[in-house]
Amino acid sequence: MDLELLQRTLADRGEPPYRAQQVWQWTARGATSYDEMTDLPAALRANLATEVPLSSLQCKQEAHARDRTIKVLFETAKDQRPVEAVLMRYRDGRNSLCLSSQSGCPLTCTFCATGAMKFGRNLTASEILDQALHFRRIQPLDHAVFMGMGEPMMNLEAVLGACERLPDLGITNRRTAISTVGWVPGIERLARSDAKVRLALSLHAPEDALRSELMPVNDRYPLDEVLAACLGWHECKRMPVFVEYLMLGGVNDRYEQAIALAGLLDPRAFKVNLIPYNPTDAPYQGSSRAAINAFRATLEAHGLRATVRLTRGRDIDAACGQLAAREATKSRPAPVST
Repeated sequence: MDLELLQRTLADRGEPPYRAQQVWQWTARGATSYDEMTDLPAALRANLATEVPLSSLQCKQEAHARDRTIKVLFETAKDQRPVEAVLMRYRDGRNSLCLSSQSGCPLTCTFCATGAMKFGRNLTASEILDQALHFRRIQPLDHAVFMGMGEPMMNLEAVLGACERLPDLGITNRRTAISTVGWVPGIERLARSDAKVRLALSLHAPEDALRSELMPVNDRYPLDEVLAACLGWHECKRMPVFVEYLMLGGVNDRYEQAIALAGLLDPRAFKVNLIPYNPTDAPYQGSSRAAINAFRATLEAHGLRATVRLTRGRDIDAACGQLAAREATKSRPAPVST
């Protein structure tokens, strides 16, 4: 829901200020129409239904995985930009969202389907919230991570604006994480903010040369600057930084690289999450299960906490940008033979 449009519409109609909060409370509880908002006058409900759509996004495609993961490809209502979001359901009862902060991404990480797409624009706080609200209308939610399309730290004000309202949907700040490839100004801004959300760093290599090959942003913000910013956030927030490390077979999964990673990270401030690679069209293969287990064992033997992320939605292209990239390829005109 475009919350700014809602407030303007209510103000133009001379409605009391509390009406906007009434509408939001119903929306955050999963209301699917204005008709459900029974503490609003019937005439107002009818008018809002025509003037303020319940969502600023339009659902274009929805995919369901065997593990009950749901991925949705949206388009923004104002300019038809692609946006992806994922609901991951776990056996322990968690219902976690992966949310996008931008349409596309300008940072061109070589392993990421979003990085191969054309960058669109930053999403508004309402467009971010509407991804979560789509799934809230299906079921209760309790976790979220900004790890979908885009670099959240490049759109931090809108992300934090969304984070302020996520608790109304059942997702507390302590169960919300913002993932970054290492955009230092955003990390520093987050450290200065009052937000109690968690920080995740996409690292993926323990040395600058390889990291720059995988993530060109490393040329702008090399490892020492990124880790210094993360330590500054840790000192301010007194919470661990979660390091996301994508396991790429024969690229970053060797024993000596595990040793280097363990030597790079302060175990008091960092915890590593090893991520099995969900293949895209990029020229990489995922590490074997044996290689992942050996890498984890090496980290733990050197005092660094490490876990392996459960793979979700592999059969529906649930990795960042995959569904949107596939749709773009399908809609692209075929080359003309000459």
